[in-house]
Amino acid sequence: MKINFYKYQGTGNDFIIVDNRLFKISKNDTKKIAHWCDRRFGIGADGFILLENHPEYDFRMVYFNADGNESTMCGNGGRCITAFANFIKIIDKTATFEAIDGVHHAIIEGESIKLQMQNVSSISMHDNYVFLNTGSPHHVEMTDNLQSMNVKNEGSKLRYSELYKHEGCNINFVHKKSDNLFSVRTYERGVEDETLSCGTGVTAVALAMHTTHQTNQNLVTLQTQGGELKVSFDKTSDGYENIWLIGPAEQVFKGEIQW
Repeated sequence: MKINFYKYQGTGNDFIIVDNRLFKISKNDTKKIAHWCDRRFGIGADGFILLENHPEYDFRMVYFNADGNESTMCGNGGRCITAFANFIKIIDKTATFEAIDGVHHAIIEGESIKLQMQNVSSISMHDNYVFLNTGSPHHVEMTDNLQSMNVKNEGSKLRYSELYKHEGCNINFVHKKSDNLFSVRTYERGVEDETLSCGTGVTAVALAMHTTHQTNQNLVTLQTQGGELKVSFDKTSDGYENIWLIGPAEQVFKGEIQW
């Protein structure tokens, strides 16, 4: 069976996206999904996304890590699938869709796509790191040697440590450049390597930096290896709400695979 696919990227975080409204692709075929995400033997991507029909919203997003397993929310993936939904003309400039962590709203403004993230009420602060869930679990740790750090090695140590031995965790290393500007590098579980950008990761970093008083701004700019993202939010007595992940998303190419 031949399947059309589309390759999208958001600040270097890249995804294979397939229109699965006719349910041609089985979500249980983890080996095949992992194969297509392989950068040497397949197409190559950080994740694999299916767009499916939804009875109430514009569409459903089903996200798989590069290892082929269905995973938690992907922020850049959510922005990319919004761009794809616009491309196949099932939405215009706004979208409401369901992902694994619930309902999301998105807005297309020129070349930028804004994705509303879930509210965050639980943030766990420790001596040298912050843990929170922004649709996916994130460890946020500040460092002075961000550019020279071996993120794959250091991130892997934490991801498989006693802290996260049961479910694993995404690991973010952060350097403060100014009151509302931070550099971020992220090790992603499921990819098991550093990615050029992570949407739920920079969202976690922005909230963690505000919680720990590294910034007093509610619009924070995050510089990733793949480009620049912004996160806006409102602080409430219960945590954070009205959280938006903002940045570019573009189609790189399209093709056909034999499934």
